[in-house]
Amino acid sequence: MIIEYRPEGTEPERLDAGRLRTSEIQIIERTADATWSEVKAGLRQGDVGAMRVVALVIKKRTNPALKLAEFDPWEDELRVLLDARETRAYAEGFMEKYGDQPDELADAFAELRDVTADPEACEAAIADVTAPKDPAPAPVPEETTSPSATA
Repeated sequence: MIIEYRPEGTEPERLDAGRLRTSEIQIIERTADATWSEVKAGLRQGDVGAMRVVALVIKKRTNPALKLAEFDPWEDELRVLLDARETRAYAEGFMEKYGDQPDELADAFAELRDVTADPEACEAAIADVTAPKDPAPAPVPEETTSPSATA
């Protein structure tokens, strides 16, 4: 997951929450007073508290003195985006769920495009999962030898 921090008047900052050290996860758990599983679920649901705490811990990599009280973004300055791996998994899941429902599939892919951090990876994943699948190759006939050919 990617947390996008978009303070007004500045370029968005992308914070990769997909790879955290265990020590960072422990800080997140203590600060959020929740388990890592609960925080991750909160991120998937767009919980602003989860986004704030995870973003804070990632920002502490470059600013170790940063405190939670000092990192108080406006609610609309944080959002969760899917990384390329997650985007691919969602595209596959949507194809499996809505493959025979073109309108629902189109809507799901439109939503996916809105929440991906990597639009190119999203389009590649959608193209890949919607591409016609090659039929299974025909079995290769076994060579037969006639009795006269072995003599």
